[in-house]
Amino acid sequence: MEQANETTKPQLVREEYGGEMYEYYPLGEYVVVAPGVCGGRPTFKYTRLEVSVILSMVGRGISIKEILRRYHKSHINEAAITEAVELANRALFETTRTLQPIPA
Repeated sequence: MEQANETTKPQLVREEYGGEMYEYYPLGEYVVVAPGVCGGRPTFKYTRLEVSVILSMVGRGISIKEILRRYHKSHINEAAITEAVELANRALFETTRTLQPIPA
């Protein structure tokens, strides 16, 4: 699946999941924004598990192995958590770049 970048806006994807229509804007392969789910905050695809919850755990030093153990029913995986961290890093970089341009 094509990931969104600074110049492209994610396109709404509609697919059937669990017998119901599921709509989302992909931010990556695993991280999405699904209209009407968790107030439009980023979640892991096909879940109501907010990315911010997992990022907070990573920030507190909880291991990925422990996070996966705690949230095994959500079926997230290490690649999903890694993607969430990378997306957060990119967002932080883009936000701070506008505050003080970094020389090329």
